[in-house]
Amino acid sequence: MAVRGPLLKDELDIVIPTIRDLAFLEQWRPYLSPYHLIIVQDGDPTKKIHVPEGYDYELYNRNDINRILGPKASCISFKDSACRCFGFMMSKKKYIFTIDDDCWVAKDPSGHEINALEQHITNLLSPSTPFFFNTLYDPYRAGADFVRGYPFSMREGVATAISHGLWLNVPDYDAPTQLVKPSEKNTRFVDAVMTIPKGTLFPMCGMNLAFDREMIGAAMYFGLMGDGQPIGRYDDMWAGWCCKVICDHLGFGVKTGLPYIHHSKASNPFVNLKKEYKGIFWQEEIIPFFQQVVLPKEAVTVEQCYIELAKQVGEKLNGLDPYFTKLSEAMVTWIEAWTELSGTAKK
Repeated sequence: MAVRGPLLKDELDIVIPTIRDLAFLEQWRPYLSPYHLIIVQDGDPTKKIHVPEGYDYELYNRNDINRILGPKASCISFKDSACRCFGFMMSKKKYIFTIDDDCWVAKDPSGHEINALEQHITNLLSPSTPFFFNTLYDPYRAGADFVRGYPFSMREGVATAISHGLWLNVPDYDAPTQLVKPSEKNTRFVDAVMTIPKGTLFPMCGMNLAFDREMIGAAMYFGLMGDGQPIGRYDDMWAGWCCKVICDHLGFGVKTGLPYIHHSKASNPFVNLKKEYKGIFWQEEIIPFFQQVVLPKEAVTVEQCYIELAKQVGEKLNGLDPYFTKLSEAMVTWIEAWTELSGTAKK
């Protein structure tokens, strides 16, 4: 009997943002070592980052980003995990899995280790059902199906663009919730994958995330965050809101649920509050903006959708703060850089 090799080995890159040695990869070795890594080093570019032996990888620091992008490097955040999106840009593979360096292999309730990447691949390679909710969640999983009353005309589903995984142990809370619940741990393992319905936004977390780069990668921009910016820790959520609006417009699916990883440590809630406090107020206007965004029918590619979205951000959110004019411009710069590096410029 033939032994099955790693799924999508030559079609998937793993992107990791970091400021430290990547010892956490030792635990992931059985699952991630067959794949190519793209490491984006944040912070001091002169610091040497240790990567465990046996991994195939390329590593980029801020000097590399400036060298490769030139003036367009201004769209890549510094001193924030948003820098990971440079790795998305440098990849030439169809799929991306991105994970944080404080995430460990989780175990299911029976004590077996969870191969998070394998579950993400399963999610991405099976359809989504954004137009009609199935009460047994993912109908394509073994042991499930479409329930009575589900329209037969919708059972083919649509292509899945994003697989959003979850976390055991330290939950992905905002600073106020961290302060109120400093010791809370997530121990609930919910064995479910579901499609997020069309028209519904969600708070995307970038620490355990996979996506089809060819399908939605151009919209997977984590914004301007961190050093020199008035906001942080909203990078992945900004990308999630943009991606979801575009997926809804183009008819792509977004899944959430399995797989779980073990999030090993909580970041400092007081530091987080300084980064988040403007976003906590701004999101009350940002989210209604995304809920009401209408993209023109003429926008038929992700790039076209994203440029239109950038325009509307500049027009409708600039009254909230001048930052959004700057962000709108950075979104356009991101698409220009993405197009140049990806070789997707239309002839």
